[in-house]
Parts: sequence; C-alpha cells; structure tokens
Amino acid sequence: MQGQVLRCALKQKARPDPRALEATPFYHCVSRCVRKAYLCGFDRTTKTNYEHRRAWLEEELLNQAEVFAIDIAAYAVMSNHYHVILHINKAKADAWALDEVIERWHTLYKGCTLSQRYSAGQTLLDVELEVLKDITEKWRKRLMKISWFMGRLNEKVSRQANFEESCTGHFWEGRFKSQALLDEKALVACLAYVDLNPVRAKMAKTPELSAHTSIKKRAEKAKQSYTINHPNQQVKNLMPFAGNPRNDMPEGLPFKLTDYLELVELTGRVIRDDKRGHIEHNIPPILKRLGIEPENWMELTTKFEDNFKDLVGSPSILEDAIALLNRKRRPSLQSCKTLLT
Repeated sequence: MQGQVLRCALKQKARPDPRALEATPFYHCVSRCVRKAYLCGFDRTTKTNYEHRRAWLEEELLNQAEVFAIDIAAYAVMSNHYHVILHINKAKADAWALDEVIERWHTLYKGCTLSQRYSAGQTLLDVELEVLKDITEKWRKRLMKISWFMGRLNEKVSRQANFEESCTGHFWEGRFKSQALLDEKALVACLAYVDLNPVRAKMAKTPELSAHTSIKKRAEKAKQSYTINHPNQQVKNLMPFAGNPRNDMPEGLPFKLTDYLELVELTGRVIRDDKRGHIEHNIPPILKRLGIEPENWMELTTKFEDNFKDLVGSPSILEDAIALLNRKRRPSLQSCKTLLT
C-alpha cells in the first residue's frame, strides 16, 4: 500500500514553486488558522486554553530543521498564526550522500520498498539501484524546498489540533504566505519584525520575555555565555550570526549577534512606549552599516507585511530579481524606494 501511494505521489505533477533560489535563499513565511481557530493561547469564545500548542509547533519546527536542508533564522509562535524566516541551504543538500538523503527522508516518511530494502542492508540489482538514485534525487530536492518544509509542519500540527478538538477539515488558511528577502536591509528588518511580534501584540513586555520565539532563545544563550564567560553564543537549530561581512565570512546571518540583540531590545522598548518613529540618538551599528534611516526603522519593524508583497529589497536589488524571475510587475516598488533606499 505504501509503495502504491509513493508511486502515485511521484507521478503527480509538482505545483510550480514561485520561489527562485537564484534570487535569494531567505524567505519570510506566515501561516494563519481558519474558522477563527486558536493555534495557541486562550479562546474566550469556547473558554478553552490552547497554550500548550505553542510548544507543539516550536518543537516540530526545530526538529524539522535538523532533517531538512533549511535553516531557521527567526520564528515567533502567536495565538492564531506563526512567523518563520527560512534559509535554503543548497550547499548542505548537495553534499549529502545517497545514504544520508535516504536516512533523512525516512525520518519524515516511510520511503519506498527499494529504500527500505537498501536501508536494511539488502543488495539491490543495478537497475533497482538506478531507480532508487532517481527517487533519492527527488527527495533531495524536496528536502530543500520551503513548500515541503511548511507543508509537513502545518499538516502535523493540523492533525494534532483536529484530533484534540475531535473535528475534521482545514486548520490552516490555505497555503502559507511568503516574502522573498532580497538583501541585508530586508533581512534585518524582517528579522526584527518577526522577533518583535509578541511585543507589538502585547503578549510580552520585552523581546527576551516572549515565550516560544527565536529571540528569547538567542537572548538566553547570550546571557548564559556572558555569565559563564564562554564565547559560544549560538543556539542549536537556529541559523548562527556570523558577524559583519568580511573576506573569510563563515556561513550565517551577516550581522553581529550583540548588535542585533541591542537593536531589537531598543526597538521593542520604543514600541512599548508608543514613541513611533524615534530611535535614541545613538543609532545602533546595524542601522549605520546598512544605511537604514532611523525614522524608517519603526515603519519597517511594525508594518513589514503591510508595506511589502512577495519581493522585498532595495530598488536596484528588486529590479535585478524581477529580471531574473522574468516578471513584468514590480511589487511594492514605492515602499522599497521609500523605506529601503
């Protein structure tokens, strides 16, 4: 039966994926619940507390990052939706041997008869091995696709939630929303937008107190590293901060972690104090380096989704991406000119 299901799945024509890795490996994704369902938190209508579901999604999100060739740059689990910034790690996927691809796929799915026999140590005929290699290459590509990452995550949480509520039907609002982050300006603004979601929603007073978020994990790790005088400030299963761009740049987010935490903390305090558009006189180093105007920063970090469509970056980068993707329209061009120039 499993083999039949797999064969049918492989025969289906794949849905076109609008995300082009050539444009950028970074994507901001958002999934929202339907039928006024609560992902987490307290539903005042039904008087039911779903706070425990926050841990469901966070745990599965971080677990999937260990299997897929997709890194998590930031995330925030809210009451009826969640945000996550994903990084497609093509180099990682390309480096996997046949055995590793099969092992990773079997962590998520049962695989097929050939892969099960191969994993069990059985000898395959040459023709069978060639077929398995073709199937494995499909799996390799799927393990670096955001659509597969988000699809599996949402399906698992949906099944758990529907089982808990003893109901059936859609739990999520159609396909997830996605925004391509084309340059460092768009990336840092979206990182802060995601990390400050609980503060804006008044779910937490400060970023480091916001439960089930990447910023809380990063802040705790940084504090722990400082306390024990240990240089390692990176968090397992989260994409590391690699520091400012340089010749020997390692893989990671192109910012200093301390600078970023300071920026988010300062922005969070401004949001809580309702001082729109004001950043203290000492402009944080990240804003200085990227040339982001302080008066634009609050707009970027409070209305990122409202201001931009599916492509986000400085005007020149946006034009390059549009040409690369062979598009005719220029989404959010005016917002990119105003806020990211």
